[in-house]
Amino acid sequence: MSWIILIISGALEAVWAAALHRASQASGRRRVAPAALFLVAVAASTGGLAVAMQSIPTGTAYAVWVGVGVVLTSAYAMASRVERPTAARLLLLSGIAACVVGLKVVA
Repeated sequence: MSWIILIISGALEAVWAAALHRASQASGRRRVAPAALFLVAVAASTGGLAVAMQSIPTGTAYAVWVGVGVVLTSAYAMASRVERPTAARLLLLSGIAACVVGLKVVA
């Protein structure tokens, strides 16, 4: 169960990163919703990480949390056309994803 919580928490890291990006680009009332989403997602994400760290070693849990967040944040940025999906970027992100899976396998 801790691994599921950790993966969900990593996905929420991507949510708060995207919300932070939207909040930084908006102004006035349009900034409130992404800012609120950021606050909720960052609290849930770090809370889930803390729960997962009770049974997963700290270094492994943190590396997986960040890895999932990086891959999903980059995927969102490419899907929303904020970043270009170059071959090098896709290859490197695949490497990060493979390392995250590897950490689960050796844990």
